[in-house]
This record gives sequence, structure tokens and C-alpha cells, in this order.
Amino acid sequence: MAQRKQKSEIVQRLAKRMETDEETAARWLDAVTETIYEAIKAEESVTLPGFGGFYVCAGRESCVFKFNPAQRLRSALGWSSTYKGEL
Repeated sequence: MAQRKQKSEIVQRLAKRMETDEETAARWLDAVTETIYEAIKAEESVTLPGFGGFYVCAGRESCVFKFNPAQRLRSALGWSSTYKGEL
């Protein structure tokens, strides 16, 4: 099984990519995560191009949460994919 990355490691990578400090990157990550959470809680679907979509299907007696990974992510994970771009 692949090594699990902790939030602090993701924040470090994000800060480097954004060319900013870790505090700013952590605030951005928290804001994005919270925004996605609020949308899903409101039973709204969220699509992040190149990553995938989060879908909520609320029924009478239950609620179903689904994640549909983008072709790029499927390819990166070695899943069946038609994606031919750069990983």
C-alpha cells in the first residue's frame, strides 16, 4: 500500500508550488476543503477538472456519496484509462 501523506506534507508541497509560506498554503487548503465540504453537505455536486467529481444523490431514505475520478487520476493510479497526457 502506498505511503499516506499527512496534511503537513501536502501543505509543504502546496506552499512550494504556490511560492508562498506554509501558513498561507494551509489557509488555502483549509478553505478549499471546507468549501467542498459545505457544497456536499448542501447536496451539491463538485467537479474539479483533472481530478474528478464528487456527487451526492439524496433519496427518500438514504444519501449516496460518489467520487468519479478524472481520466488523468485514473491513469496515474493505473486504472483503465484513455488518458494520454502528461502525469
